[in-house]
Amino acid sequence: MSAQQQSGTPREKADAIMNPAENLTDHALINDPLTRDDDHRIELREGYAQVGDVKLHYVEAGDGPLIVLLHGFPEFWFGWRLQIKPLAEAGFRVVASDMRGYNLSSKPEGIAPYTADQLAADVRGLIQERGAESGLLVGHDWGGTVAWATAMNHPEVVDRLAILNAAHPRRLQQGLRSPHQLRKSWYFFYFQLPGLPEHHVRADHWQFFQDFLGDARPAYAPEEIERYVEAWSQPGAAAAMINYYRAAVRPPKGAKTELRPISAPTLVIWGQRDSYLGPELAEPDHDDVPNLDRVERLPEASHWVHHDGHATARRLLRPRPHDPTPPKLDALDTGARDGLNLEGALHADDNDPTSPVPHCRQGPDPLCR
Repeated sequence: MSAQQQSGTPREKADAIMNPAENLTDHALINDPLTRDDDHRIELREGYAQVGDVKLHYVEAGDGPLIVLLHGFPEFWFGWRLQIKPLAEAGFRVVASDMRGYNLSSKPEGIAPYTADQLAADVRGLIQERGAESGLLVGHDWGGTVAWATAMNHPEVVDRLAILNAAHPRRLQQGLRSPHQLRKSWYFFYFQLPGLPEHHVRADHWQFFQDFLGDARPAYAPEEIERYVEAWSQPGAAAAMINYYRAAVRPPKGAKTELRPISAPTLVIWGQRDSYLGPELAEPDHDDVPNLDRVERLPEASHWVHHDGHATARRLLRPRPHDPTPPKLDALDTGARDGLNLEGALHADDNDPTSPVPHCRQGPDPLCR
């Protein structure tokens, strides 16, 4: 299938969302322009998971214990492009999905489908659909919020939790009582306006969304921004992404909002230069997260802590030297003991200009053309 055939009209792209089996090819591997050379490629397996009434688009790499990467606003699975390869090479089966409403996943209409409890149920369903009983969750921004909710509502599917610049819901509620944090979170309330934000964000080549990514260092490359623009341009995506905030600020009747203690061992990684969340929001209350491993604060990292090339995290992702078998989830920690360390995985190749960008099976996602 040619690149021209794959690109298609917006209607054809929408049809691809509803009929993914007709648009996935198992064997044709296409070089993406972002892939620098053969040494930095990794093959992604692309597919859709039917979870209840929605289809979740995902990419997958590697074999071993399952680790699910949940992106934030306004990203999509591509936001994890720098982490997929090192995690897969460390012995994990990595699944990075488009959350509902984003990129190629289903986009239910209205506000009610975007409550935290429904998003958490999606994660549980995704883990089960991929054939696992449980996995390790890594979430950034809204993906972190969904990871918190999944660990509360469905603890049986969460082995360990890693949160990147996403405040625990109770801590965020407390923070929003502060004028300082209210100013940082102004867009929470702007998005409550009906209709206007959907038109505003599309203006000037989606400049509103581009501005959210603007404090990343190094800056996102133009070709990376174009990947995001194409994802934002999917039919229904703008309204769905904004509806996350509408459902959060004004939960629909019947939404589950109860906060429960999280039993999973939890690591928090926090970029201190976050323009949207104050550093006081990083550490959750002990009663809410009694098994908090630690809060790792990166003073030079922005909100886009998984992207920033000058983040001060060490490259500590490695299998145990005395254990040739794939790493086990209980080897994941941030202490000094020898093992597998997610903190390093999240910043592997920070200073490498040929950072690993996935190389994937042909399919409807633009990265796979």
